[in-house]
Amino acid sequence: MLKIVNRILLGLAGLLLVVLGGSVLAVGLGVNPPLWWIHDGRHDVLLSDADRERWRADGWSWPAVIAALTVAVLLALWWLTAVLRRRRLAEVLVDTGDGEGALLRGRALEGVLAAEASALAGVRGARASLVGRRGAPEARVRLLLEPHADPAETLTRLMTESVAHARDSAGLTTLPTETHLRAAKHAPERVN
Repeated sequence: MLKIVNRILLGLAGLLLVVLGGSVLAVGLGVNPPLWWIHDGRHDVLLSDADRERWRADGWSWPAVIAALTVAVLLALWWLTAVLRRRRLAEVLVDTGDGEGALLRGRALEGVLAAEASALAGVRGARASLVGRRGAPEARVRLLLEPHADPAETLTRLMTESVAHARDSAGLTTLPTETHLRAAKHAPERVN
């Protein structure tokens, strides 16, 4: 849902900027604008001296404009950092026991965790991802269960076998795990 909203907002912002920028460029190149447009011609300015003086008489107008623009810039920067922030963990810091550390690729640990979870009885498919910091990773596991699988037993085996093995092999003291279970739909069969 967030991706859809993000794409819609980016598309609308981009369309608005292209339309405004293109129209200002067209007026600057000599195209006659419509009567309602904010520019009258090639040498027109956005705010005339009379407009600026009129707004300057009100003591609150320019601070309000500056505050609104500051809020707009801060929201745009927050949005940009939210879009660019990595969701998945690229590497995990492994304690080697000799005071040094080694880096383990996050995708490798995710692949092993997903493969071991898929091999559990009653699991049709599994996906794993690591989030958090490289010194304190957290796992998110999604399991697709067979119709006959017992969710409690599968979850217990996931934590005691697959997650425990991943935690121990990476030398982590803890590996907090969030698990999403979903049941596979049983396909109807025709009986002759």
